[in-house]
Amino acid sequence: MDAAEFRRRGKEMVDLIADYLENIEQRPVYPDVEPGYLRSLIPEEAPEEPDTYEDVVKDIERVIMPGVTHWHSPYFYAYFPTANSFPAMLADMLSGAIGCIGFSWAASPACTELETVMMDWLGKMLKLPEDFIAGTHGQGGGVIQGTASEATLVALLAARSRAVRMILASDPQRPETGITSKLVAYSSDQAHCSVERAGMIAGVRMKKIPTEQSDKYAVQGETLRRMIQEDKAAGLIPFYFCATLGTTPSCAFDHITELGPICNAEKIWMHIDAAYAGSSFICPEFRPLLNGIEFADSFNFNPHKWLLVNFDCSTMCSVCSTNPNPLIPLCLTLSPPLPQTTSQHWQIPLGRRFRSLKMWFVFRMYGLKGLQDYIRKHVELAKEFESLVRADQRFEISADVVLGLVCFRLKGSNEVNETLLKRINNGRKIHLVPCQLSGQFVLRFAVCARTTESRHIREAWRLITQLAEEVMQELMLNERGQARDGHHPPQGSVYAPPAPTTPLHPHPHLPCPVPSQPTVHPNHFRERPAC
Repeated sequence: MDAAEFRRRGKEMVDLIADYLENIEQRPVYPDVEPGYLRSLIPEEAPEEPDTYEDVVKDIERVIMPGVTHWHSPYFYAYFPTANSFPAMLADMLSGAIGCIGFSWAASPACTELETVMMDWLGKMLKLPEDFIAGTHGQGGGVIQGTASEATLVALLAARSRAVRMILASDPQRPETGITSKLVAYSSDQAHCSVERAGMIAGVRMKKIPTEQSDKYAVQGETLRRMIQEDKAAGLIPFYFCATLGTTPSCAFDHITELGPICNAEKIWMHIDAAYAGSSFICPEFRPLLNGIEFADSFNFNPHKWLLVNFDCSTMCSVCSTNPNPLIPLCLTLSPPLPQTTSQHWQIPLGRRFRSLKMWFVFRMYGLKGLQDYIRKHVELAKEFESLVRADQRFEISADVVLGLVCFRLKGSNEVNETLLKRINNGRKIHLVPCQLSGQFVLRFAVCARTTESRHIREAWRLITQLAEEVMQELMLNERGQARDGHHPPQGSVYAPPAPTTPLHPHPHLPCPVPSQPTVHPNHFRERPAC
């Protein structure tokens, strides 16, 4: 393919993409295929001679589309959003064309510098403390990670390194292995499974802090304080706490204004994972959810979830991002060195794509106001769905609705809700996933697609209530049959009060409502351990 053909094919591909997105709601949102479906549709080996471009494009519909879950359909309500916008797609095209591997300033100055500036733009949109912004007197700054999972691991590794250095500074003769074997990290029992996985990769123990429904599934300061004291008494070394703002199950918010001072006093690194909810903090009405950020050592969220920047773009800010890495060879060092973020030291891989182009295009072409309007629209749609649920006495809301996620269920047993969800997803008209809250099987309804409108919300609710009626009618007939045979309705059925349930296998995480948090004086000063 030469440049002339590329021009022609590129225009054709743009048309194909635009047609796909314009007509996406006409496709079943969830694929009707079995595992392994694709292998039989393509040859066992790559072709010896080249195929034509026309043949490749024909196979998109034959091979690929039957197995696609359409995340950008307005009928997709599973997991959390994954961002999608035309400006970001165009920027991705340019990034692919430039094709730099931005591991250092010299490798591509524009790649390094635009990322630093875009992270500062984002930090100012969020009204982060100056400590997190590179273009200030502080040592902080930000980099773009691939996912929040990577950011959690990087923060954990940085915290582990800092803890070891601090202990060796006061006790140089102590063996390092004797230190790392005693380290202990903490996270909420509502935190994403990637936090626990980060602990496994880093080789440190990770303890889950229990949460309660009465506390809206938020970690309480006193609970963390008690666990720290118990572990110190047992000879362990607390060094890291991952707070979550907007948990995956219910969108719960840990009380970081309580937790932060505890971490600071104990010299524990506090990392904040706000993968989904972080985008909403650009809106003044949701910014109080981030109160307490001044206590944190690092902060991460995913613009690729809710800020119209296509995957992958997970932004991580730290108050100390200039720590040199002696393992980087001379040929890969910054030349000239920048007094800002040394990106290759704050990620797992060395190479990095020109992802900041997507932020640059989106921020300029939407503007702060356009992004705020987009967030608010999703929240309004979630509130609309919540009102529909509350108006139906057969259903209940399982967690406060703060942003774009609604956790709800049919009143009754876990089994009836599992059946309802199976009917919903088997129909492939809308797509939802479940979670577990206080032992209950709960359905999650997340407003995800950029094109979702009120009519889609109401269509989804009509389908849910229709299927719920079918499930309840079947259950009623079954229970009547059992009654004729002398059996009583089981506990937790539609006609019997629910009994305590045994824990279910864990499902995706959830968040909760805006917690009331104490006000922190803007001039509050915290002493941080040296980087």
